[in-house]
Amino acid sequence: MVRIQFAIDLHYELGFQGADFVFNIHAAKTTSQTIVNEQLLISQHVPHTLQTDPATCTRYLRLTGAPGPLHISYKAMVDIKQQVDLPDLIQETPIARLPLSALTYIYPSRYCQSDRLAALAMNEFGHLPKGYRRVEAIRNWVNQHVSFKGNTTNSATSALDTLIDRVGVCRDFAHLMIAICRALNIPARFTTGIDYGADPLLGPTDFHAYVEVFLGDRWYLFDPSGTAIPMGFIRLATGRDAADVSFATIFGGVISPPPVITINAVTEAGQPWELPRHRHEALSTDDALVAVATH
Repeated sequence: MVRIQFAIDLHYELGFQGADFVFNIHAAKTTSQTIVNEQLLISQHVPHTLQTDPATCTRYLRLTGAPGPLHISYKAMVDIKQQVDLPDLIQETPIARLPLSALTYIYPSRYCQSDRLAALAMNEFGHLPKGYRRVEAIRNWVNQHVSFKGNTTNSATSALDTLIDRVGVCRDFAHLMIAICRALNIPARFTTGIDYGADPLLGPTDFHAYVEVFLGDRWYLFDPSGTAIPMGFIRLATGRDAADVSFATIFGGVISPPPVITINAVTEAGQPWELPRHRHEALSTDDALVAVATH
């Protein structure tokens, strides 16, 4: 188990009509991710609501900001328990036995045009034995064929763009891996967290996009960009692609600097908290799901 504490600070200057916001900055509450404490501060005295999607455990903060400055501060400490499994024992789940909740993640989506990547996926990975190791090979292929470089893509960049340009940031690596997995009928979803353990040379701590793939009876973690440590991922939001889980969706005119994020792992003598590290085992922070019975 790991204990992580983090803080997110967002600053906005709103125009004369104000703006509506939907934030995905709260740590998700799951059976594997327990919130020890959390604090939310909003500089403006405006009504706000916090709603949870029961399917993904994503928590949505919604508010309407008034003209002028707006500061959102969220701090939390979470305990994360990972399921650790042997990769060679994990098999792919036949489509006929996929749980209903996993079906939506085998279809093409806005940024993951898996229907356009079928030939590539079959040529590169169709001959490999089905299972965790095949998905690991996809992860490694994306990591080796795309270069990580900031400010090279934008909010319109899709998996196809990344395949052509071979450059991007974590969201682009995630979109390409997801699209290839779905092209092979392997459910894959886009998840956001914070880049614990990233090389400081890559820039300040930021939100991080990674991939969860459904294999066997649960979702397993993969980081195609290779810039962070999966054992230290805090789940914030989960969706089909980045369109579902942007940390801030804004309706209205605003000016804002980049978010300011800090993250630290907590260790203490006599406590069960580990320092996150890279591991060769398969990691999951999701409960096992019941597969569909076939007759």
